Amino acid sequence: MKSVIEPLEGNKVKVSVEVDAQEFEKAVDAAFKKIAREVRVPGFRPGKAPRRILEARLGKEAGRAEALRDSLPDYYARAVKEHEVDAIAPPEIDITAGEADGDVAFDAVVEVRPHLQLIGYQGLRVEIPSPVVGEDDINQHIDRLRANFAELATVERPAADGDNLTIDLKGTRDGEEVSGMTLDDYLYELGSGSLLPEVDEHLQGAKAGDTITFSSESTSSEVTIEVKEVKEKVLPDVTDEWASDASEFDTVDELRADIVKRLTTVKKMQASMALRNGTIEALVALVDEAPPKALVDAEVERQAHDLGHRLEAQGATIAQWLAATGQSEQDVIAELQAAAEPAVKADLALRAVAEAERIEPSEDDVEAELARIAGQYQLSVDDVRAQLERAEQMPAVRSDLKKSKALEWLIEHVELVDAEGNPVDRAALELDGAALLSDTDVSDTPDAEEAPEAPEASEDTPAAGPVESGEA
Repeated sequence: MKSVIEPLEGNKVKVSVEVDAQEFEKAVDAAFKKIAREVRVPGFRPGKAPRRILEARLGKEAGRAEALRDSLPDYYARAVKEHEVDAIAPPEIDITAGEADGDVAFDAVVEVRPHLQLIGYQGLRVEIPSPVVGEDDINQHIDRLRANFAELATVERPAADGDNLTIDLKGTRDGEEVSGMTLDDYLYELGSGSLLPEVDEHLQGAKAGDTITFSSESTSSEVTIEVKEVKEKVLPDVTDEWASDASEFDTVDELRADIVKRLTTVKKMQASMALRNGTIEALVALVDEAPPKALVDAEVERQAHDLGHRLEAQGATIAQWLAATGQSEQDVIAELQAAAEPAVKADLALRAVAEAERIEPSEDDVEAELARIAGQYQLSVDDVRAQLERAEQMPAVRSDLKKSKALEWLIEHVELVDAEGNPVDRAALELDGAALLSDTDVSDTPDAEEAPEAPEASEDTPAAGPVESGEA
């Protein structure tokens, strides 16, 4: 078999394959053996009828046609693998010679993954929340603790957010009380949003003795609220005695030190996650052209598969989930499609960065990834490697690692600023001497592997079928 590759317009290539008659004869012979198992021939057991008998009964062209159908996908796949064609869609096949006899030749036109020329990725700027704990952060946390020990004191002033109001509430529709919309002596915290959506708006500034009536669009009813009492929260003083009652610490200083420690961990994790997500978003913004529909469709299918897999693991079905969330299938598909395009752009952009910066995973990186997968699925590293190699998924593993390392490179090189535009020192993101970003992955971009025991076709391996016959 001989093959050549010719680039075409529109992100496609033409794979031209030639198979000499002698080599193709093996495929014809295999085709007649297959036909023998499927066709009843008097005097012969199934699968035992010789080729010459089948040729006499069915014609030589039957075996050749079967051989073309069965062998062309394999010839195409071999050519794609030989020339490392990054096919992203099934090919269109045009047989140019050999349908009747002699050497076989065909052209396969297939869409390939585009190679982006990214401009500006070296100068990305990412805004992250400050990882530094400020005095306001500490005081807000202490105030939340104080609120748990607050006392309520009656006030004569208009009500404001945070006040507790004693109210009677009644909902009517066409003059009749609405079931479930009657409350007596109900203590409601203004601003909490725990009642009807319109309540907070209409109770702002209310005083004891006020009666407020409004139409509630959310319940299609007329709502009447009588304000009986307005109380404000009186917070305890911040003393060592209070700290001892409110926590496991004996003093306010000890409590504040613990708050600083815990808030520092949270803020650094939030900043690190914002750095990762912000880097990907900034990178995607550099991609102007729309990604190929084939890749977007494949990403939608991957995300749908992941959703189904997660629901199945929780013992739920798609239908149950739709009913619980009040969504339709069209709503979910629309959401998946909206998320798929930026995911594909991120995938293509990370590949472009890796190529431009000549980023490649080392063998140690590959071994570490195989060990991670093995630990996740309680398999040996050798078993994982064998399964991935059988499924020809090792290129996908290397591709994922390459993209992961490209993202790490970007994260190390982006300009970091806080919400005010002030530079942020990367050292401020480190916790206990270890960077929180050391385990960066790109699992939300296409080609991420799920389980080695059932590897699936990846965008990193050429699609060998189904083959669509037709004019190219």
